Amino acid sequence: MKPFLPFAQPDIGEEEIQEVVDSLRSGWVTTGPKAKRFEQDFAAFMGGGVEAIACSSATAGLHLALEAVGVGPGDEVITTPYTFTATAEVVRYLGAHPVFVDIDPATFNIDPRRIEAAITPRTKAIVPVHFAGLACDMDTILGIARKHRLKVVEDAAHALPATWSGRLVGSWESDATVFSFYATKTITTGEGGMVVTGQPDVAARCRVMRLHGISRDAFDRYTSSKPAWQYEVVAPGFKYNMTDIAASLGIQQLRKAGRFHDRRAAMAARYDAELTNLPIILPPGARAGDIHAWHLYVLRMRQDAPMGRDEFITRMAEMGIGCSVHFIPLHLHPYWRDAYGLKPDDYPQALAVYQGAVSLPLYTRMTDDDQARVIEAVRRLLE
Repeated sequence: MKPFLPFAQPDIGEEEIQEVVDSLRSGWVTTGPKAKRFEQDFAAFMGGGVEAIACSSATAGLHLALEAVGVGPGDEVITTPYTFTATAEVVRYLGAHPVFVDIDPATFNIDPRRIEAAITPRTKAIVPVHFAGLACDMDTILGIARKHRLKVVEDAAHALPATWSGRLVGSWESDATVFSFYATKTITTGEGGMVVTGQPDVAARCRVMRLHGISRDAFDRYTSSKPAWQYEVVAPGFKYNMTDIAASLGIQQLRKAGRFHDRRAAMAARYDAELTNLPIILPPGARAGDIHAWHLYVLRMRQDAPMGRDEFITRMAEMGIGCSVHFIPLHLHPYWRDAYGLKPDDYPQALAVYQGAVSLPLYTRMTDDDQARVIEAVRRLLE
């Protein structure tokens, strides 16, 4: 019997292992020189002109970014219900309220045509989510934000290295963009995230709030050749710093980001080619000239499929293949449903997409034979 093929798995090589060992031997295991190096490398990867602030998770990064742009109690933040709960929960951390806008079923991203109708005098920011690695329509979203004087914080947890209009997500004029390096993402630090911003004041605020609201980084104080024990707490900050051990992984993973993406894109293209003529809707690709990050490969089951989505996932597991669902829309979860009096049909496009959505395995450690197993299983169940 063949071993179980998981839904996702990180691709860690000897380079990452040696970089971590180097950190362990250096004595710097918390935030230190490797974290700073990772930030510098990431800013350069974005093309320069931005600052990068490494943090303990993308959730932490979203919290830092929204706090830095001034979101506070009573404010409203427009986002999509078709996302992981972290996107909206950080809004509640700040005493503000998420306002959900339905998705475009062709892209699974927030429908920019619906955003303006959701704006009220209390609206402070928009948080677009680049679902599965397909960039949102940033031209339109930023135009709306400028018109209404709103902040924009991009949830780019899926989006390294996606582009829109030929520019990397993270290099647009948003107030901040937040990437995730969770274990399943296109590059990983195990746990971790990065805030990217072209605004020095936003970067400075994120750095202060990242580590207890202290006016100086502990790294700077501990490496100074002169007495530097004094510091000031200037705000009630958080504990969101990235360790050097995690950053060591990120330094080497970032060097492989291009190769990783090429492999993911090739696998997505193979799925597209070999899963045609089945009762499914294939995922959307990027526009001509743009890049889809392919963090996820999400099929939609059609009404004429021989089985429903849930049975399909169960049958695939019985055949030794792990699948997943991205995402259960937030308005279906008890907290968001009850806190805001939401009903399933309030966001009909998100609901319809969710009811048929299933994510197939897509990760760089998969071999061609592994992918052939997935394709064969899908065809056997659905032909």
